[in-house]
Amino acid sequence: MSHSVNRQSAGGPVEPGGSGLPAPGGALRGSPATSRRRGPTPTARRQRRAAFLFLAPACIMVAVYVVWPILSTIRLSFFNWDGMTEPSFIGLANYVELFHTPTFYTALENNLIWLVLFLLAPPMGLAVALYLNQAVAGIRIVKSLFFAPFVLSGVVVGLIFSWFYDPTFGLLAMILGHGVPVLGDPRYATLGIVFAALWPQTAYCMILYLTGLTALNAEQIEAARMEGAHGWSMLWHVILPQLRPTTFMAIVVTIIGALRSFDLISVMTGGGPFESSTVLAYFMYDQAIKYYRIGYSAAIAVVLFGIMLVYIIYHLRRMLRAEQ
Repeated sequence: MSHSVNRQSAGGPVEPGGSGLPAPGGALRGSPATSRRRGPTPTARRQRRAAFLFLAPACIMVAVYVVWPILSTIRLSFFNWDGMTEPSFIGLANYVELFHTPTFYTALENNLIWLVLFLLAPPMGLAVALYLNQAVAGIRIVKSLFFAPFVLSGVVVGLIFSWFYDPTFGLLAMILGHGVPVLGDPRYATLGIVFAALWPQTAYCMILYLTGLTALNAEQIEAARMEGAHGWSMLWHVILPQLRPTTFMAIVVTIIGALRSFDLISVMTGGGPFESSTVLAYFMYDQAIKYYRIGYSAAIAVVLFGIMLVYIIYHLRRMLRAEQ
């Protein structure tokens, strides 16, 4: 009898009916393994259905207003179309022409200049936020003054700095004692526009960092003070590590803003002089609105989207690795 029991336990569970053979898959009917292979419970199905219903409106809006325009733009980039007549398929001709156009490389170079100089906004915003994160009299008024550039539209900022740069009666001419045609010189036009754009972008990064500073762990800061940390060591080893998510968001928003810069260029120089200050976004607009080259403009948009997509995927991978 003991030998029979040992053989059955070594060979696995037996089928009902006493045949002495293990059941298929090594599990008895009605065992936990078999029940796990069954479908989800009615409660789980209802929860899943409710989740799909809640997500459906957002998914539909993303599909209609994001995914479909992207796919339509990619398709349109293979056509020659002026916006009025019937589009004609030309394959990769728009891309071939684009990569042989000197203005494209000028716009790409200007985008890189925007990208490099615009990265000054997060550290400047952090410096202003650290200065404003004090409990002194009148600090709220000072905060509102630093916050003001963020609520101004790009058109207003462009007009303000156009007057500032004016070589006849502008404030810059009064400071230097002589006029400097910043927006009329191909060497300085892009730098002047980027300097103007840094004003509201710094205010935006300041707001992000002020929000992050309010969420700092006070116990860690107090412990660091008891250990003798102060000044730069406190900032570098205690405050900045806690502001890492805020810094990540500030850099992401700043780089995306640099790649899609348009409004200040349109107001201040119109891409000039001699297309020296144009960027990919304004070059795309220029070809579509002024010259009715919708397909060619779509090709520029696809290239710009590809550049931004590479950057977004890179930072999303970094974010996922940091969370893991």
